[in-house]
Amino acid sequence: QVQVVESGGGLVQAGDSLTLSCAVSGRNVSSDALGWFRQAPGKERDFVTAMSASGSIIYYRDSVEGRFTVSRDNAKNTVHLQMNSLKPEDTAVYYCAVQRGPNSRITPMTMKFRTYYDYWGRGTQVTVSS
Repeated sequence: QVQVVESGGGLVQAGDSLTLSCAVSGRNVSSDALGWFRQAPGKERDFVTAMSASGSIIYYRDSVEGRFTVSRDNAKNTVHLQMNSLKPEDTAVYYCAVQRGPNSRITPMTMKFRTYYDYWGRGTQVTVSS
C-alpha cells in the first residue's frame, strides 16, 4: 500500500534553515502532484506549496514565497521542502501529500486544497524559536 513519510523536522532558531523530505512508497509519483501543508495546534491545515507532476507548475502561499523552495525527484519518489529564513510563525506540523494523476479534469489550482489530495504522511514537527 501507499506510504508517505516525512522527515527532517526539528527545532531551529528564527532565521535558520531546514530541509524537509518526503518519501513515497508503493506508488510511482511521476504523474502525481506533490504538496506540502502545515498545521499549527488548534489551527486549520493550511497549504504551503505544491508542484505539478512535470514541475512546470508550482504554487507557494504568500507567506513563504521567496523563503521556501519545493523540489522533487521522480526517480527517487521523493519531494523536498527547503525552508530558509524561518520565522516563529512557520512553527507547525508539516505534512506531505500526494494528488493522484494524471487527471485532466483536475485543474492545477486544486493543488492548493487538501480535499484534492489522496495520500498523506503523518507529519513532521518544525519548531522555530524566537
